[in-house]
Amino acid sequence: MAKMRRKADLPQKTCLNCGRPMVWRKAWAKTWDEVLYCSDRCRAEAKRRRAGDLRETTSNP
Repeated sequence: MAKMRRKADLPQKTCLNCGRPMVWRKAWAKTWDEVLYCSDRCRAEAKRRRAGDLRETTSNP
């Protein structure tokens, strides 16, 4: 059996939307380099924010 890591030893990232720290999860093992947001809610909110920014820049002359 593999040696267990303490939670403090796991890699961490900061969510791009809310700024909260995220700790590596087994579910993210294959895609850890691609993980940007801590939750589906943050991902959706960031997507809405980007869409709103695009609308503002294209509608203003």
